[in-house]
Amino acid sequence: MGWKIGEVLPAIKQNVVDLISEDELIDKLRRKDEIVVKYGADPSRPDLHLGHYVCLKKLRDLQDIGFKIIFIVGDFTAMIGDPTGRSKTRPRLTEEEIKENAKTYFQQVFKVLDGEKTIVRYNSEWLSKLTAKDIIEIASTYTVARMLERDDFAKRYRDNIPISIHEFLYPLFQGYDSYATGADIEVGGTDQVFNFLVARDIQKHFGQESQVILTVPLLEGTDGRLKMSKSYDNYIGLTEDPENIYGKVMSIPDTLIKKYYKLVLYYTEDELLKVEEYIKKDPRGAKAKLAYEIVKLLYSDKEAKEAEEHFNRVFREKKIPENIPEFSIPAEGKNIIEIIFESGLVNSKSEARRLITQKAVRVNGEVVTNIEAVLKPDNEKIIKVGKRKFLKIVHK
Repeated sequence: MGWKIGEVLPAIKQNVVDLISEDELIDKLRRKDEIVVKYGADPSRPDLHLGHYVCLKKLRDLQDIGFKIIFIVGDFTAMIGDPTGRSKTRPRLTEEEIKENAKTYFQQVFKVLDGEKTIVRYNSEWLSKLTAKDIIEIASTYTVARMLERDDFAKRYRDNIPISIHEFLYPLFQGYDSYATGADIEVGGTDQVFNFLVARDIQKHFGQESQVILTVPLLEGTDGRLKMSKSYDNYIGLTEDPENIYGKVMSIPDTLIKKYYKLVLYYTEDELLKVEEYIKKDPRGAKAKLAYEIVKLLYSDKEAKEAEEHFNRVFREKKIPENIPEFSIPAEGKNIIEIIFESGLVNSKSEARRLITQKAVRVNGEVVTNIEAVLKPDNEKIIKVGKRKFLKIVHK
């Protein structure tokens, strides 16, 4: 193909933290007409979020250059669970859970990647066929001491927190994925560097050229502290409705505004300088523009405008949304906690109690403080939970 290194290298390096190594990458570009890029995702949860988008956008950059993208669904490794960043053993998923989660993956992935140009593989294709002899050979490539160089393993070992033997297999199997697909480049978050380095060693062990490592920054979630994750309930889902996405972006700390413009919207350094000035003068305006552009990116200009109007109507003008869900209760009434839980506004009764204790529940604008309160459908009642959830009470 003849890659024009001076043109493709800046696009490859944009928003990249680790490039191991640039010399190897340039060498591959000079020698190879086809560059294979590997990205792996375990279907541990069915929903992808903006943190995943940062990786997917980098993959799209490489796809647009002309590289061959292989998206690996870790259906086999999901049964082990990635121990990266975990303070305890991750629960293993069943085959049924994995299949169910994988169904929704590509609807979300192909919001970013070109589905027609993306090769999808499942690592059970090769990992399930390994014999005991094969696994012993793979395991022989790494020592326990080297495994314990991983920060999460090292911390758990120091703190006497159990590490199961099967967890050591995860980076080895992930590394074998690179060998099985002949990966030239692997893309992921900065928390994956150890696993990617293992892959380089395994490829070398089996006589294959080692992959180049590209990592992108981890995106903090709406709390502004922890990496975006459903586990931390600080995520912005790729397929959430536009109103939720807009509202969640508006809830991020001001300190994250510039980072979201850089990693999600791909603003250039010159554009980011203007964003910095905008944030100094009008942080709310800068955030509103960010929310609008992210909804537009994931949906459309029309839906971004509607989400903005909804947010302004509900949160700036303190008005109730036009279309809110209804919940029927009997004439004798129903306990506020049961209403909030059974209507689906929260996931558990304990969460409902906590929100009431935190004064995050209102009925017709009045804060609810009594967890024993009973509501009756004798007149219109609008329940508001948190900042964005509304419910209208009606007679059964």
